[in-house]
Amino acid sequence: MLSPHPIRQAGARRASGAALFAVLALAPLTLYAGQEGPPIPLAERARGAERVVVGRVASVIPAWRVNDYGDRLIVSVVRLAVDETLKGEAQPAVDVEIEGGTIGNLTLHVSDQASLAPGERVVFYLRRNQGGTFIPHLRGQGLLKLDRADRVPNSSLTLDEIRRAVAAAR
Repeated sequence: MLSPHPIRQAGARRASGAALFAVLALAPLTLYAGQEGPPIPLAERARGAERVVVGRVASVIPAWRVNDYGDRLIVSVVRLAVDETLKGEAQPAVDVEIEGGTIGNLTLHVSDQASLAPGERVVFYLRRNQGGTFIPHLRGQGLLKLDRADRVPNSSLTLDEIRRAVAAAR
């Protein structure tokens, strides 16, 4: 049976196809934008963290773990030699699990988690997961790499400013 308005129906199909394409094309952007959100102020990060430490990455060891949601994934167990504790119990070293890493020929990249290498100097805002292991508080916003001048690369933020923000949060 022929449609009474084949031209209108074809136009409607093209329009609905274009709308569907737009929704599917923009969906990943919407999901990504909602995952990390705007930067959380340093004092607020410190208030929510159990511990805030400054240290140097001693080692990074990849391992399989099951996260709080039951997902099996690769994590990097970062051993941090602690130089300074800004909040919480002081310890000479702490292990932190960060999602992502490489085991064999399988690599997991997590967009909001930084990868770390031995020797890097880092400020960690830490909390414990359900298993009691330290993880970055607020995911990717829970760690700040430092350069040789104790500045966060690509910003004007200094370690002294971080110290002041953590002290003000107490």
